[in-house]
Amino acid sequence: MGKYGVAHIVWDWNGTLFHDTDAVIGATNAAFAELGLAPITLEQYRTLYCVPVPRFYERLLGRLPTEAEWVVMDDIFHRYYAEHRVACELAVGVRELLAGWQSAGHSQSILSMYGHAELVPLVRGFGIEPHFVRVDGRTGPSGGSKTEHMVRHLEALTGVEAARTVVIGDAADDAVAALHVGARAVLYTGGSHGRASLEEVGVPVVDSLEEAVAEAARWAA
Repeated sequence: MGKYGVAHIVWDWNGTLFHDTDAVIGATNAAFAELGLAPITLEQYRTLYCVPVPRFYERLLGRLPTEAEWVVMDDIFHRYYAEHRVACELAVGVRELLAGWQSAGHSQSILSMYGHAELVPLVRGFGIEPHFVRVDGRTGPSGGSKTEHMVRHLEALTGVEAARTVVIGDAADDAVAALHVGARAVLYTGGSHGRASLEEVGVPVVDSLEEAVAEAARWAA
């Protein structure tokens, strides 16, 4: 890959570059219906969502789902999501932001907890894959933390230093993973978490991806 300048962005996919909120809420409510739970709103989702995902369900059930319940709910979620994500688009301004960061001589990659086999063709289908030096989706079971995936992702990048890396995502777990490897993080309010829960992490919180990239550029200067 070679060396790509002084700064690197690790982008999250779902809820960050990919605006799939409607599909996620619909899939979540489809999974909840399996256990007889009432549907939740976007505001409720952003207030309660956390990882590992079974803990999110615990907040609504009052108990952790059993292993059998988790398997069924996870399967329903992913089947519904796969059907409805086709109507989702990139977040506003993503193409310009990716092109601008690359033209400034910096590098960028994607690390997502979406399955790797599904993620790569989705990114490719939007025609943005050439902007990234690496695209990694989740391997292994769903529902866990991004931290260990972040460790492996950065180790696989050539010429990228954690201290010069900024993780941009929409979930507290993105920041936790970034801080674990010695990187910085900027959290975006347009996805899975509300501002209040994001601010608890202690990293910059922004309302647009343009602001997030501006923060990364400021650190890179």
